[in-house]
Amino acid sequence: MRNRWLIALAAIGIHISIGSVYAWSVLTKPIMAEMGITLKETTWTFSLAILFLGLSAGFLGSFVEKLGPKKSGLLATLFFGTGMLGTALAIEQGSLALLYLFYGIIGGIGLGIGYITPVSTLVKYFPNHRGFATGLAIMGFGFAALVAGPVMQYLTGEFGLRNNFLILGAVYILIMSMSALYLKAPATSCAVESGNGVTHQGATANEAVKTWQFSALWWIFFVNITCGIGLLSVASPMAQEVVGMDAAAAASMVGIIGLLNGAGRIIWSTVSDYIGRGMTYILFFLIEIAAFYHLANTVDAMLFQLLILLIISCYGGGFSCMPAYLSDLFGTRELSAIHGRILTAWGLAGIAGPSIIAVFRENTSGYGYTLYFFAGCFVLNFLIALVLKAYGRRRRVHTLIGSH
Repeated sequence: MRNRWLIALAAIGIHISIGSVYAWSVLTKPIMAEMGITLKETTWTFSLAILFLGLSAGFLGSFVEKLGPKKSGLLATLFFGTGMLGTALAIEQGSLALLYLFYGIIGGIGLGIGYITPVSTLVKYFPNHRGFATGLAIMGFGFAALVAGPVMQYLTGEFGLRNNFLILGAVYILIMSMSALYLKAPATSCAVESGNGVTHQGATANEAVKTWQFSALWWIFFVNITCGIGLLSVASPMAQEVVGMDAAAAASMVGIIGLLNGAGRIIWSTVSDYIGRGMTYILFFLIEIAAFYHLANTVDAMLFQLLILLIISCYGGGFSCMPAYLSDLFGTRELSAIHGRILTAWGLAGIAGPSIIAVFRENTSGYGYTLYFFAGCFVLNFLIALVLKAYGRRRRVHTLIGSH
């Protein structure tokens, strides 16, 4: 049997590699300059990557479950590595189509497979601390930009944009391959029954998606990501326009956002082991209602930053608590597949969030109405979370588990 802490390290290895996608903004201006393309064309590369992350996680989740963590981890390495090396080719050829194909589509598929691969395995090694386990892995994805951003900046400056992708592609292939080769599900005999459920039993993905609990979770996940990613996409210009921060201070704030995005994932998911996933999401949405509402009215730089950091911690926590919530409700029999279906919300939110911000910005000449709209979305999320907490506790799923 594998050492569960090394399994956790392997999971972090995969997530910290693919999480470099969050550092994309560091490469935006160099790519525009090198390829002679617009900001909109460049940004679509990132949007495509997130879209295909969601789609591949959703449609390949059952396949990943059958393939097992080691093979699916290697498959993720193949796609993501090919995406990185192919991006170097796209830059060399000056081809926008190749950039979309390699970084957006092929790389995006690698992101989706890599994101769901280690989570189900890790939960089975920490049956009594599911939130902490998923937080460990998904924390790596959140923290990745803190490491990848400065590294990308250095490599691009020293060796050129094309070589940045070649070097990082080779490094990520090595890290992800070593991590994938160590991943292995625990033996069935080692499964431990916890207070929240049974590690190797539960609903199938097809059964889970037919429940109202799944639909409710999909919606609150979609809203949380849409509002969070929308805010992330304009955090720096908004700080400069609304509270008069200079460019350097705004950039520093973005760095701290990356820290809170990662820290929020492990802190909130660990908290959820003690107060329950339902109560944790209720807290998220209460905080976000108040924070978005006050953000629309503040002109104080310190309060502005505090509110944004609170929102981003809840945004990150929403990611890390979701697999544990799914395992609470549906067991871990096909957790990767169920998690994958939920992640389709991320793919759509990656397009919806920045689009909503852009539409409001163009029509209202400010951010206030957007922030009020987001606060209203979280009122609905809060009500749904209350219903889930009160009535969602596996009534349907007990029947499903009992039938297998």
